[in-house]
Amino acid sequence: MRFLPIFVAILTIEAQNIGIDSHIDTAQRILIDQASIAQRSPVGHVDIPRLKEGGVNAPFFALWVPTYYKGPEAIRRTLDLRDAMQRLFDTHPELIAPALTAADVERITRSGRIAAILALEGGHQIDDDLAVLRMYYRLGIRAMTLTHFRNTNWADSSTDTPAHNGLTEFGKQVVREMNRMGMIVDVSHVSDKTFFDVLAVTSKPVIASHSSCRALSDVPRNMTDEMLAALAKNGGVVGINFGEGFLNPQDAEILKNTVNSVAFNEPSLTGKALDQYAADEFHKDLAPKAVNATIDDAVDHIDHAVKIAGVDHVGIGSDFDGISGPPKGLEDISKMPALKAALRKKGYSEEDIRKIFGANTLRVLREVTGK
Repeated sequence: MRFLPIFVAILTIEAQNIGIDSHIDTAQRILIDQASIAQRSPVGHVDIPRLKEGGVNAPFFALWVPTYYKGPEAIRRTLDLRDAMQRLFDTHPELIAPALTAADVERITRSGRIAAILALEGGHQIDDDLAVLRMYYRLGIRAMTLTHFRNTNWADSSTDTPAHNGLTEFGKQVVREMNRMGMIVDVSHVSDKTFFDVLAVTSKPVIASHSSCRALSDVPRNMTDEMLAALAKNGGVVGINFGEGFLNPQDAEILKNTVNSVAFNEPSLTGKALDQYAADEFHKDLAPKAVNATIDDAVDHIDHAVKIAGVDHVGIGSDFDGISGPPKGLEDISKMPALKAALRKKGYSEEDIRKIFGANTLRVLREVTGK
């Protein structure tokens, strides 16, 4: 029995080394480009060697389906992404495994592997059917962003013309069902009204998996101070997004002009033709470009969110592999130690850094899944 305190202490130290990024888009590269993330790659922002260098051993892999995939096509595309991730798990079980709970994250990372938390990025992927949502849960998906670039039939997006005044009654059912099952509700991409409607309905903490601060960079995807304060009251966490327009006001103007110029016309394609269109768009969107944002901008957003919401409610949601222009000094996920160093220089303690870089989001996962 005298060894028990030592054993508990060792587990506590290991648990403190859990690093979470609540939003990466690497599943797109795995599906579209058949990218092998087991080896270090000269392209993209994320692979397993760089995850380890960056101290991120429990990322949320977003299974993102563009909103021009409609109905059954959106479900098909989601399953293709889930299959791509499963093939990775089956091929490299010694490197990475799916995590369904906080306890899984602790167990998998303790073995030296990457714990992969799977998430949907867009409520349209359930095709307005709670049975589909439940089946996704059974496939190991543990979070869902309620909207993406466009409104769903039951929730307004931050980058579309409002159609529902927030959440519809069915949208509220979606939130309640996610609470019941143990799936994290993600409020990134939703309109301000949808955000507050979600908080009025949910019985569990929520996350804004990849959003930054609107007070510093005025884009609709970022959170206002009022939203940050409300998120803290809910017990939730905001994951600071490294996308250039989310961090830097000059880049924000370029981003807003780009969003406003996007045509509402969508392809009337299905199957392989639609997949090829999506692949072409993916490569076009992620073509590298010059940015003004720097690592200092990321520090400023973290610091602002901490001042408004408190250090227990801020995390990292980089959006790596889903952004074309990461900030200077944060070019890929291996550069996370530089961000930690910058926060230390600003006066953040090791405990603060432990919370921001994983413990806060792990707490939400535990509270939502119950394990």
